[in-house]
Amino acid sequence: MIHDDIEDFAAALPPMNALAGLDLGDKTIGVAVSDRMGTAATPLETIKRKKFTLDSERLLEIIKARDLDGILLGLPRNMDGSEGPRCQKTRAFARNLSRLTDLPIGFWDERLSTVAAERALLEADTSRKRRAELIDNVAASYILQGALDRLRHLKND
Repeated sequence: MIHDDIEDFAAALPPMNALAGLDLGDKTIGVAVSDRMGTAATPLETIKRKKFTLDSERLLEIIKARDLDGILLGLPRNMDGSEGPRCQKTRAFARNLSRLTDLPIGFWDERLSTVAAERALLEADTSRKRRAELIDNVAASYILQGALDRLRHLKND
């Protein structure tokens, strides 16, 4: 089931859940995963996009292998908060994915996540070639970490 609201997404999760965070691009999907305590997001993999069937197959393999309980997709809103064509693509991907899994699917505002990931990789003195390889899954971890921080506050409220 797809949840637009982070509170609804949180309510659909079991306790002690591990999540996948996705940074959806036209050519790649950055994948990050969390620990069961919901404290840390870790970059995992960058999937080279081919077609939805193959992309979703790989995602579901990761989810099953890591026993994940939910999926968060970065929602690429415009800087003014409005939704453009990239948001529509992300929502369409979520709808298609929801037909293949019963796991809760949520969205997290990903504005500036790629900028933050790029900055972190530059600070780590990562080569240009290596940055290109890592940027998507590091951005996915920024997306997931933001959502984990919010989910943790929801539990404490």
